[in-house]
Amino acid sequence: MSLSNNKIKQIRSLKEKKFRDERGTFIAEGAKLVFDLLNTCRCQLIAALPEVLSAHPGIRAEEVVEASETELRKATLLATAPQIIGVFYQPENNLEEIQPERKLYLALDGIQDPGNMGTIVRIADWFGIDHLVCSPDTVDLFNPKTVQATMGAIARVRVSYTDIVSFLRKHQHLPLYGTFLDGENIYADQLSTHGIIVMGSEGKGIRPDTAAEINRRLLIPNFPLNRTTSESLNVAAATAIVCAEFRRRMHGI
Repeated sequence: MSLSNNKIKQIRSLKEKKFRDERGTFIAEGAKLVFDLLNTCRCQLIAALPEVLSAHPGIRAEEVVEASETELRKATLLATAPQIIGVFYQPENNLEEIQPERKLYLALDGIQDPGNMGTIVRIADWFGIDHLVCSPDTVDLFNPKTVQATMGAIARVRVSYTDIVSFLRKHQHLPLYGTFLDGENIYADQLSTHGIIVMGSEGKGIRPDTAAEINRRLLIPNFPLNRTTSESLNVAAATAIVCAEFRRRMHGI
């Protein structure tokens, strides 16, 4: 069976959030990403070159289609067509599973850039943070650019969307961290092994109503101190620095 024009149209439509939401699916492209997701997510469709299917018999998907390079080129959302494309069902995540009194979590307040979002998911995966909580206006996890930017981490990190202010208010008795220009130096302040770290949007940072719920304000200092420098760090870069320092402190390095 070849990849029909109708199937190609359905795959390409997943570029749009409204169709992803209607069908509860998303697109993943490339061998590493697809095979990572096959271990954790239900798969609706796999379309791949014959040699890929021959090298990986028994792929678990509702439908497996042998596709030509031309068909994959028509279906892909990437600049260069991959050897395999997968359509997966969006996993359902339960906020009640989150236990910030025992573990560390990230909360994202209005992140807009798909690349930043995907990189933050990848950072969370690297540093053992298995669940992110996002404000409703944070970019969709299943945006194809976000999915690609996770480099497969989307298979291991759960993401939930909810009202961030209400979520933080519910956990006011715990350490709630955020990065601010008037915060305490992260390298000198005491850090907990549990709680929630809030990261703000690229342009506005953490919003005032969200900031009002944060009880531990941190600063990533520039070097040397008080030198004129860039106004702020990229949010993904800042997330990596913060997570690295929390984990370094946890392991006594």
